[in-house]
Amino acid sequence: MENSVGVIQSVKLDDENSALIVLDQTVLPNETVFLQLTKMEDIWDAIYQLKVRGAPAIGIAAAYGAYLGTKNSSAQSYEALYEDFKKVKEYLASSRPTAVNLFWALNRMEDRFKKEAGKNVSEVKQALKEESELIRAEDEKICESIGEYALSLLEPGWGILTHCNAGTIATAKYGTALAPIYLGQERDYQFKVYADETRPLLQGSRLTAWELQQAGVDVTLICDNMASIVMKEGKIQAVLVGCDRVAANGDTANKIGTSGVAILAKHYNIPFYVCAPLSTVDLECKTGDDIHIELRPSEEITSKWYEKPMAPKDVQTYNPCFDVTDHSLISGIITENGIAYAPYHESLPKMFTK
Repeated sequence: MENSVGVIQSVKLDDENSALIVLDQTVLPNETVFLQLTKMEDIWDAIYQLKVRGAPAIGIAAAYGAYLGTKNSSAQSYEALYEDFKKVKEYLASSRPTAVNLFWALNRMEDRFKKEAGKNVSEVKQALKEESELIRAEDEKICESIGEYALSLLEPGWGILTHCNAGTIATAKYGTALAPIYLGQERDYQFKVYADETRPLLQGSRLTAWELQQAGVDVTLICDNMASIVMKEGKIQAVLVGCDRVAANGDTANKIGTSGVAILAKHYNIPFYVCAPLSTVDLECKTGDDIHIELRPSEEITSKWYEKPMAPKDVQTYNPCFDVTDHSLISGIITENGIAYAPYHESLPKMFTK
């Protein structure tokens, strides 16, 4: 495994050992640990516990998981294998309710399964392996394309604010919101990136700041409540974020705190861009009100990151993992097929036809 963050695969298949290999993002930046997962329960746990995270990476992990769960089936017929596949699919789908890539990847694996009707069990299993590898390879190309479109909106030397982690470790390669940063780094754009720490899981400080620093990018870590002052001081010329789901009207669900950043950007007249592979665009979801918001354990706020608890014992907590940014706050949604602008209910469907 190469050390360059730009080429790290945070999710990969070890078919010889029937294992899913994932970079454990819960122990970064202090440790770089790759987990070898052979049990469905461990793959489910890795997705739920955010050991593997980032919408595209979750989709890749789910695809590999669906293949491995089916590979280990002892079924002797197509029909029996399909029953086993459906159990694996339903189980993995229960791990995270918000990230649409999870369901997109699992549904795509099921579609491939159905296309193999009439073939023997070994041929179906091989087809599932091929499909899971295609999902990973396609994501790498998608991220690079998103990066190119996003880079066309930016100028050398700009200050860029990002929230959460939408980088190389959240995808197959390059990332989504960080893709233009990496491409710009290759072309000497000399961006200055400000990374929100991103409460409550600190994915900005633990992950984004880590991977950008490893790649030699000029990155400055700030607390979430400092976004306003760096904007006011003129340090930020654009905001780039990823997302877990885009509704048909352009509302986007992303890590908690994203909507606040969008509101601040609107106030300071700073463009706010969402980088979203088309696999995260859910045209069946009419608005952000239809997006299920996952609640996380209270310990993530009260004690997880501290030697001693930093809140009163048994205090009530509210810990949503995501919020929804209203489409009116978004300057553009950058996909692998181009940039969608308002009105999004018209522009987003067109992205699928390119």
